[in-house]
Amino acid sequence: MAIIGTLLKKGINLSESMVQQYTAPFDLQKNELKHLMIHSRGTLIGKKYHFTELLKSFKSEDQNAFYESFKTIPIYDYNKIYEEWWYLSKEGKNDVCYPGKVKYFALSSGTSGASSKYIPVTKDMVKSIRKTSVRQILTLSKYDLPDDFFTKGILMLGGSTNLRKSGTYFEGDFSGITASQIPFWFQHFYKPGKKIAKTTDWGAKLDEITERAKEWDIGIIVGVPAWLQLLMEKIVNYYQVDTIHDIWPNLKIFVHGGVSFDPYRKGFEKLIKEPLIYMETYLASEGFIAFQARPDRRSMKLVLNNGIFYEFIPFNSRNFTEEGELKPDPETYHIDQVEKGKEYALLLTTNAGAWRYLIGDVVKFESLEDPELTITGRTKHFLSLCGEHLSVDNMNKAIEMVSEKLNIDIREFTVIGEPSGSHFKHTWYLGTDDQVDEQELIKMIDHQIGILNDDYAVERKHALKFVDIRILKSSVFYDWMKIQGKEGGQNKFPRVLKGEKSLHWKNHVAEILE
Repeated sequence: MAIIGTLLKKGINLSESMVQQYTAPFDLQKNELKHLMIHSRGTLIGKKYHFTELLKSFKSEDQNAFYESFKTIPIYDYNKIYEEWWYLSKEGKNDVCYPGKVKYFALSSGTSGASSKYIPVTKDMVKSIRKTSVRQILTLSKYDLPDDFFTKGILMLGGSTNLRKSGTYFEGDFSGITASQIPFWFQHFYKPGKKIAKTTDWGAKLDEITERAKEWDIGIIVGVPAWLQLLMEKIVNYYQVDTIHDIWPNLKIFVHGGVSFDPYRKGFEKLIKEPLIYMETYLASEGFIAFQARPDRRSMKLVLNNGIFYEFIPFNSRNFTEEGELKPDPETYHIDQVEKGKEYALLLTTNAGAWRYLIGDVVKFESLEDPELTITGRTKHFLSLCGEHLSVDNMNKAIEMVSEKLNIDIREFTVIGEPSGSHFKHTWYLGTDDQVDEQELIKMIDHQIGILNDDYAVERKHALKFVDIRILKSSVFYDWMKIQGKEGGQNKFPRVLKGEKSLHWKNHVAEILE
């Protein structure tokens, strides 16, 4: 069991996981926030919002006093925190939102806005990500795996580790930043290795991995589903074999994140000979938030004691506009105040200098005792033109069901909502290389969403009169990503397009269909 054996030899153990297992979530989170505020009280943001004074509330007999004091700090979205604070770190100033100088900035995929965002990455954040990654590796002991599996390689398909120097900092894809700093003991297991990982051209990187693939004994693959599916198809075609298991017979686990795997499941099944174990992670540019810890559950365990304090805003009309914008004075809750089965937008305070930061994701708790959650969508990636409240979760489940029933591989999809006369219309763009009947397909999708979503079913009889579909080659989606500068790495195609990006997409499709 080489991986786990190496971890134990390096003094890495289960102590932090055990602390989370046997300590109340509220106590863990209160302690985490206290530590972050003590550590940051001398920063510019700490001085402006009087962290030293706020910290006194942690001694109060009222267990919620600390949180009420903390809420005097305003909520930030990306634009607000960047324009007020993070731009100073980017210019090289020390002790802005977190002690020290920020040497790395991750360029986010920018699916909600028009351009990439610069997210600070600190040394403490990288350490926290490593610790959480180790916790997830150690959960493999719960799975029925042969002992020699733990000697196999781990292929991590991410952005280039050849980061760009810009003034006082380095910038690049978040996965490239973290991969560039993997510990020495892990390099024996890590593929594609340092040389290929530095490749900046995405197509060239896939070619190099394909050519070397037969040399490696891969047991685990890690990455965004769309790009890993493309890579596996490329390898299968290159070696003229039937499945990826003809090249990697010991491949057993796929660790994925960034986007729901459900729509890709059918396509993956065509590329494998034996079933894979699918493990979901919630690793964002702002930190490692949660991971799937149990083989019998699809929900993910929230990491409560590793550099992040969480807050939750009920995702409803009281707190958000129809466009997904946060309203003034929203309700916010800490971990002990949330309810199972309800949707919440996530706020993060982190050891990378995010304070009450609206990350843009919407989550739902499946368990509260040892908190586990699922990601149901994005605050701005949903459609509610007339009260249909169509979430990305609804879309993913409908696509999975339809793909299974029709035995087709829908590689990518996106939806645009817009007025149509005095009513409204949803237009679905589906990427598949299989032969399909457009009208049958949209009828089935429409029917499945109506089953999943009562509001949608009601509005289909009234204001939402039209549902249309465009069937495209899957390459059309990937070409558009390349044009947007979002090819490969952590980048994923947005499930809902609005505003400027929807216009870019429609123009792209029109040019393809001319």
